[in-house]
Amino acid sequence: MHNSSQQLPGKITVLGAGAWGTAVAIALAARHDVLLWGRDGAAMQELANARENHAYLPGFALPPALGVTADFAAAIAHVGADAGAPLLIAACPVAGLRPLLEQLQQLQQRNGVAIPNIVWLCKGFEYGTGLLPHQVVRAVLGTEVAGAALSGPSFAQEVARGLPCALTVASDHQALRERVVALVHGGNLRVYSSDDLVGVEVGGAVKNVLAIATGAADGLGLGLNARAALITRGLAEITRLGVALGGQPGTFMGLTGMGDLILTCTGDLSRNRRVGLELARGKKIEAIVAELGHVAEGVPCARAVRDLAARLGVDMPITNAVAGVLFDGDDPRAMVAQLLARDPRGESA
Repeated sequence: MHNSSQQLPGKITVLGAGAWGTAVAIALAARHDVLLWGRDGAAMQELANARENHAYLPGFALPPALGVTADFAAAIAHVGADAGAPLLIAACPVAGLRPLLEQLQQLQQRNGVAIPNIVWLCKGFEYGTGLLPHQVVRAVLGTEVAGAALSGPSFAQEVARGLPCALTVASDHQALRERVVALVHGGNLRVYSSDDLVGVEVGGAVKNVLAIATGAADGLGLGLNARAALITRGLAEITRLGVALGGQPGTFMGLTGMGDLILTCTGDLSRNRRVGLELARGKKIEAIVAELGHVAEGVPCARAVRDLAARLGVDMPITNAVAGVLFDGDDPRAMVAQLLARDPRGESA
């Protein structure tokens, strides 16, 4: 699959100029014709003038060849005009995915623009519906548009710096998987392929909740043994939910399961881990989120996963404990005590 076609330049539009969208655009602009779109006209003008995303990814200069725009129609036309290997990448949070897709659909209805195949980077469940990103895409755009999730252990700052990173592209459409690998794989980015869309998305979503738990345990000074226990039992929770939703068990031992979980629970660049650390210091979640200035997907995801697990009858004690601290006023120390007080059981349970 990793043949010479991966060296051919393609046209890529990245929709969303947050930290991750900007980092991906920077990484791909070295090999492709990339356009970065953001909805805030003033912010995109400032980004174009400064050639740096001061708000979300400070310290990383945009490559000269990377285009930026706030014109949505122009952003879509950039890939629509490429008959070769175009790629549309949605780099918004889960909460922004449906509005972005609806904007794409309106453009198509208004101008008769064909909707290109789409790849999304967001990780989580849509709150209120409990839908995974691929289900949101199908609900808005139908099944005619091929879609793929690009996920894995990846901090935006390291990707922008050009440090090595391995990701997984998951899709029901083999041709789209191959296109994503051909365009994205290269340089310091390694891309693996999977047909387990559900498993890849569940791993990417739930690990953020578990990173909050791990951050809280570390903030309380409970030690490395406790951290390892939380990560390992957290992986068991991810697997239980993922299999219940139709994911393949082996996926959760890979990059988008165990790999992403380890990174997010232990890496100091993790926003979700930082939420846990601040909760342990006694800060309220509203203040923590306001200070972050970025989306910490684990916060809304904790509520969505708790509700979904309850509906499915899946046992997720760590997730439930995190949701209790975030939304029910539970004390972080009481959360840990509650987890430790659970009845003993076989490890495979």
